[in-house]
This record gives sequence, C-alpha cells and structure tokens, in this order.
Amino acid sequence: MDTYARFPISLTRGRGVWVWDSSGKRYLDCVAGIAVCTLGHSDGRMKRALSRQLGKLQHVSNLYRIPEQEELAAAITDSSCMDRVFFCNSGAEANEAAIKLARKHGNTVRGINTAGGIPGGEHSPLILTAQASFHGRTLAAVTATGQPKYHQGFEPMVQGFRYFPYNDTAAFETLLASSEAQGPRVAAVLLEPIQGEGGVHPGNRAFFQRVRELCDAHNILLIFDEVQIGVGRSGQLWGYEQLGVEPDAITLAKGLGGGIPIGALAVKAKADHFRPGEHASTFGGNPFACRAGLTVLAELERRKLVSHVQRMGELLQELLAELVSRHPTLLEGVRGWGLLQGLVLRAEAPSAPEIVMAAMEQGLLLVPAGPQVVRFVPPLVIQPRHLRLAVDRLERALTSLGC
Repeated sequence: MDTYARFPISLTRGRGVWVWDSSGKRYLDCVAGIAVCTLGHSDGRMKRALSRQLGKLQHVSNLYRIPEQEELAAAITDSSCMDRVFFCNSGAEANEAAIKLARKHGNTVRGINTAGGIPGGEHSPLILTAQASFHGRTLAAVTATGQPKYHQGFEPMVQGFRYFPYNDTAAFETLLASSEAQGPRVAAVLLEPIQGEGGVHPGNRAFFQRVRELCDAHNILLIFDEVQIGVGRSGQLWGYEQLGVEPDAITLAKGLGGGIPIGALAVKAKADHFRPGEHASTFGGNPFACRAGLTVLAELERRKLVSHVQRMGELLQELLAELVSRHPTLLEGVRGWGLLQGLVLRAEAPSAPEIVMAAMEQGLLLVPAGPQVVRFVPPLVIQPRHLRLAVDRLERALTSLGC
C-alpha cells in the first residue's frame, strides 16, 4: 500500500555503520532504521546469537514459560528502577499496553468511574500527554500523539486524552487542576523524556521533577515513552536517568532488539495491575526476539557502549555547533542527548527533507524530525572518524543546495 513517501534508493546489505544500495553505492548510516540498529548492521555477536537461537527454538506461545523472556525481563529490571515487564512487538504496542494499564489504574486505584457506565462519560479516566509528542500509529497511540496532523482523516479519535505544551510547568499545573476540579479524573501522564519526532526537544529537569511531585500527590501514574531514547541512546542506559526522575512505567522498543521487532512495557510493582487474561501478545517475548534483546544489553555492557555514546554525543554536538557557526544564516543550533541529536534549521534554509535528500547524494543517510530539524540517530557503535565524515558530507550537501 502507498503508506510511505520513500526515498529513491533500495538498500541491500550493511556492515557496521555502512549500508549499500542495489547499485553498489555505499552510505554512512546515521539513521540506523530510525534509532533501531543499536549494534549497527550485520553485527557478528548478534548473528551468532540469533543463529544459535534458531537452532534451538524461535517461537512458542505465552501459554508456557519462556526462559529467554524471563532472562530478558530480569536484565531490564536489574538495570532499571522497574520491577515487572510485559513484552510485545513494537513501540506502538508498548504504548497501547501502557494506555490500557493507565485506564485500569484510573478506574481501580483512583476510583474514576464512568458516568452511568458509559465509556467517555464525564467521569471517565484522562491521560495527559504533550503537544508535539509522538507515541505511535495505532488508534490509541496516535490519539496520545499531540500532533493534529496525525489525527486527520482518522476521526473520531479515542476519548480520554488532553494535551499541554511540553516542558511548560504552568500549563501542566493548570490542565491538571482543571481536570481534577470535580474529583479524580487523571489516570496517567505519558511523556517522552526527549521528543524525537516532534523536533528533538530534550526534557527540562525542573519540569519533569514537578510533574513527578504532582503525580505522587494525586496517585497518578507517570509513564515515560522511551521507545526512541531508551537502551543507551541518551548516554545513559535509560532516558529517565537524564532527568533525575523515576517514572512508574517505561515503554521500550526500537533499540532493544537491535533490528529484531520487540517492544516492552516495564513497570514498578505498584503499577503492576494486569492480571491473567487482561492483556496479551501472540508473538510478544518469543525466544528469538528476546535473544536479540539479551544480546543487545550484553553487548552494551561488554563494549562499554553507554559511556561511548556519551563521548560520541559530545563530539557530534561539537561538530554540529561548528557547522552552525560556519553557516549562521541557515542553521540555528543543535540540541539533543547522546546519539539523538537535531540540527535546527532557520526559516531561510531548505527544508529538512530537502537537506536529507541532498545528503543522500553525498553518501550520508539522515532523517527529518519535522520540517526544520535534521536528526542524527546513528548506530551506537559509531566512531569519531565516522562522525567527522558525516558532518563533512552534510556540509557538502548544504553547498550542493547553494547554501
């Protein structure tokens, strides 16, 4: 189906931070499947681990215990502030699970009841999310997404969501107060620690700490969507560590599987509300996907990639800041964490998609984050020489556009 505005190349193979198209042209990949290929392409450890797993067992039903799933859940909880994990197949599914969990928390813990038993009534649970957020393409996840352009044509949207400006403490407090004016209404607050698709906007520590305080005061779940920033990309293993705030739940996907589809909802014990039969996934947490997740987490530790990401993120910010200083009439600045960085364009510059296309001609793959931000989300194994080459090719792309 015609659901993608694809760039006009066909990628056929990859190794490390490089990919090749069907004509044999090589590209430096600073997209990584949009923050997915944590260890790069065709990683030797990943290939061996998954080959061994295929020789044993690739899938069984969640009707049975799955040792690889239990091991991955333990790896996540041992390295985070979480206590329980539900596995699924994608970020959107992880956020759907979080939304269901929030509804149950609101109805059973906060005592929010529907008016006359009618869903969507005056006293149904609310979930507060941020404007310019992105939480997925399924119906509830896209409703949680605070960008009206993603809603158009799919109305009516799922009821029970309200939006406020990201990092705006006063606006959040006002929305929370109005929502709770006549009794408990808010079940959860769902936030990205850093907005990726919305333009690479890092969370403000003071804002997130205030949200945490208010959620504690009202017994509201605080859920972090870490689908893009989790699993080391921020320069910390988990995005919430950048903010000095512990959420009650996090959603994961993308980088957790290193290219193999997997999603997860991890929760603290107090938010462990699901009971048998209330939520499920046929493929979620199967042995093959969990072996991929285990390999990614083991390699992050073995190669000390989290501290490597810190260093590479600092270097990339420095290189991009120098690029901004050389092109001040076109480039406004750079923002981000670790290896999620956004180059912000001025209104006079070509659009982000135009720059991405020009960079492709120079053998560099980038991805837009809206019309005025060019996003870097390379594999976490990228090295300094690659980053310098990437910025050099980006500058050549700007020159080719007459910039």
